[in-house]
Amino acid sequence: MKTEALFRQDAYLRSCEARIIRVDGEGLLLDRTVFYPQGGGQAGDSGWLTLDDGTRLRIADTRRAKFDGSGPDDAMHMPDVGQDSVQARFVEGQLVCAEIDWERRYRHMRLHTAAHLLCAVLPFPVDGCSITADYARLDFVTSDPLARDTIDVALAELVARRAVVSIDTMTDAALEANPDLVRTMSVKPPVGTGRVRLVRVEGVDLQPCGGTHVANTSEVGAVRVARMEKKTARTRRVVLTLE
Repeated sequence: MKTEALFRQDAYLRSCEARIIRVDGEGLLLDRTVFYPQGGGQAGDSGWLTLDDGTRLRIADTRRAKFDGSGPDDAMHMPDVGQDSVQARFVEGQLVCAEIDWERRYRHMRLHTAAHLLCAVLPFPVDGCSITADYARLDFVTSDPLARDTIDVALAELVARRAVVSIDTMTDAALEANPDLVRTMSVKPPVGTGRVRLVRVEGVDLQPCGGTHVANTSEVGAVRVARMEKKTARTRRVVLTLE
């Protein structure tokens, strides 16, 4: 049995009922989850697993499972430290309520969408990215000088456009025929299943992405360039934060 990744189609789901299908030293595997596992530059979700009797286990992080036979959506929910006695009560076959830390997740969604807007403002290949609850960092392959004020104004205009953000798919063959859609050099979109997940910002950006996003650019809110630096002769780093 593999994990059903509910967040892929609805990033706004905050909780779900699930059954524990594996418990080991790495964490807990569920048959379905709203927790996003770290990947594609985006941090994994944190939150709680709760039994019917109210016993609550704090989840500090979520990572992709690495055991033999694990699938691409199998996510290990990794408990916070110091909860051994609580974790011992969570065993295979039990039903739990899986609930994400919504405030943290929503910041991931806002900043990840802001990163896509930044890709539209700066049309250069991306050689590294990180999406956390505090910032979004992208490394652009360019030697061109970048102007912070110009970027801030362009981002504000895209946020104010209230563009719809939607999920689509494309066949592996279609993506291969359109390589320019892939902006990231260090993180390649998963292929081999026949279809690739796309995130479309209407009239602004379209690229393969497995992360979580807001439904409209207006939800990004006030975002600004917090830091810019020259990483190498060919790479410029831009760090975004929310106001």
